[in-house]
Amino acid sequence: MELWNTTLENSFFLIGILQGNKYPGLVCATITFLYLVAVTSNGLLLFLIAMDKRLHVPMYFLLSQLSLMDLLFTNVISPKTFVDYMHGQSTISFSGCGFQMFLIMTIGGAEDILLAFMSYDRYVAIQYPLNYMVIMRSKVYWSMVATSWLLASLNSLVLTVYTMHFPFCRTREISHIVCEILPLLKLACADTTKYQFIVYTMGVTFLLIPLSAILASYTLVLTSVFHMPSKEGRQKALLTCSSHLTVVGLYYGSAVFMYVLPSAYHSPVQDNIFSVFYTIVTPALNPLIYSLRNKDVLGALKKLLGKVHTAPKL
Repeated sequence: MELWNTTLENSFFLIGILQGNKYPGLVCATITFLYLVAVTSNGLLLFLIAMDKRLHVPMYFLLSQLSLMDLLFTNVISPKTFVDYMHGQSTISFSGCGFQMFLIMTIGGAEDILLAFMSYDRYVAIQYPLNYMVIMRSKVYWSMVATSWLLASLNSLVLTVYTMHFPFCRTREISHIVCEILPLLKLACADTTKYQFIVYTMGVTFLLIPLSAILASYTLVLTSVFHMPSKEGRQKALLTCSSHLTVVGLYYGSAVFMYVLPSAYHSPVQDNIFSVFYTIVTPALNPLIYSLRNKDVLGALKKLLGKVHTAPKL
């Protein structure tokens, strides 16, 4: 067969949830709506945390980084999906496919690790409240963020470069809404069995190790919470932890289905739906979950709205 990816001018065709759908306009409108919600809510949360001094604590700093990741995540997927629908064709160049793959893996991997660090932050806050600001000093939480991005980007760079070196000589149609490794490898005209196992192993590592750390942290946290003498303290701790656990459940639930469950147990259509869920739906829901269930964030929002309302009109 002729190798067609000898230059960077060749393109792939992304066959996602819009192609072959009975109501592509409705699906595209829904994705666009969720994108606008994600951009607005994450942008507002970032602004509130930056502007309100009461939110300048480690927990909200880490939350702001989660919002930043969600903002980047949804911008990698949604705008291109909308543009492709308007043009009537979903194409992506060879180099564009590699770049999109790198971004998705980097942001997704960084979010995996950050959620684990956020669970550790809650563990320290509840187990050692008097020493919380000493343990979670600025050097520590900045190191957490840097570690998340560094490990994720290194893993993504290696996997992306190695994936894109394969010769592709089959159909250019990728049965996915975005360029991801496993759907792309199906187009390769080389034996990728061993490499697919390595990709699977790295996916499991980046998902299950942080998830295990999260479950361990919250087991200890909940044990401490239920032994708190103050009913009000228990309720506040449970509210904060439940928000984080809801976000963890939404993100990890779909990601584990995609990357941990063997491919024989899910179809390309299901993969597309779950990809949309954790790259588009979850970034829109995360800030709403945190803000609607958090008195500090709601207080900062009311304070901002009060300033806007009382501002002198020109």
